[in-house]
Amino acid sequence: MKRILQISNYMYPHRGGIEQVARDIAASLADGPYEQRIICFNEDARDGDTVCLRGETVTDTVDGVPVTRCGCIAKKFSQSISLTFGRELRKVIKEFSPEIIIFHYPNPLMAHSLLRMPLKGVKLVLYWHLDIVKQKLLRHLFAGQNRRLLERADLVIATSPIYVEGSPWLSGVREKCRVIPNCISEDRLRVTPEARAQAERFRREAGDRTICVAVGRNVPYKGLAHLVRASRQLDDRFAVLIAGKGTEELQAEAAGDGKVRLLGMVSDDALIGLLLAADIFCFPSVTKNEAFGIALAEGMYYGKPAVTFTIPGSGVNYVSIDGETGLEAPNGDDAAFAMAIRQLAEDPALRTRMGGNARARVEKLFTYPQFKQKILETVDGL
Repeated sequence: MKRILQISNYMYPHRGGIEQVARDIAASLADGPYEQRIICFNEDARDGDTVCLRGETVTDTVDGVPVTRCGCIAKKFSQSISLTFGRELRKVIKEFSPEIIIFHYPNPLMAHSLLRMPLKGVKLVLYWHLDIVKQKLLRHLFAGQNRRLLERADLVIATSPIYVEGSPWLSGVREKCRVIPNCISEDRLRVTPEARAQAERFRREAGDRTICVAVGRNVPYKGLAHLVRASRQLDDRFAVLIAGKGTEELQAEAAGDGKVRLLGMVSDDALIGLLLAADIFCFPSVTKNEAFGIALAEGMYYGKPAVTFTIPGSGVNYVSIDGETGLEAPNGDDAAFAMAIRQLAEDPALRTRMGGNARARVEKLFTYPQFKQKILETVDGL
């Protein structure tokens, strides 16, 4: 029975890409000869009766796996600061005695504690989600730490081959790298009667216009402002629907453009209905902070051709292939993004072909069974 410890930023009920990958790993190992633990920071989050409070240090369970959540006192540069994490990590390592540690990067403050721990005989898997790009101070401050992590790691997991080649860190340790693409949840994306009703509502409201859909948090690297600006270069044959946290903040950017609807957070049924109703899926991320693009893969899963920017070193252009599953525009070029939308809108056969290719690519590479198989092969090989 192999003992496996995951170190993640946060955990359910907090929702985020890294946290979902950690949960998918735990699910992949649930039925095998493995004993699991997870340690993370705590964060204010709620899902039904499940409630977490940032300041509390507690141990509970997620999907049957014990999770130690370390209370936090503040956040700086998007990093949680915990006075209990180092102590709790040492305690978990001593009591649980893991044979494998899966450390989800980036998290410099957790890495600082991890590198101080006695890990003799422990295999370290560095799950490299993305380079630190935005926070220039952190990027330079923790360069030495990155080198030590990569030297200590027995294996480095990246989410796409493009990211391995484009990362100044991973390209130097190619021999340690293994690619395991992120996966969508087919169960979560299952089409219900309620989702179909939502799709009909979106289509009815759009009339005979071409529906362009985007889903994502309104943060700079997601590039939603680029999509809003591209919309100004489209005529009234188009409807641009944008769902996600914080999209209301785009109101000023979208002022006067009746084509754009900012939906904010939507239910799962409404999200699926939105994707079903879409003619084109727009994914306007602009930096390597977008290392993969789960939302992009979800849009493609419903057979929607994608419009993306070309982002050097990002896995976005591995998820969707230019000319095969969608069209790419030069990074940040709003006019070219609008032109790609028009090209797909004016060629139904092209939309159908690329949409079919998009669905096939997701089914081949980005579903949970493929992810689970690669995780099991990785863990069993250590």
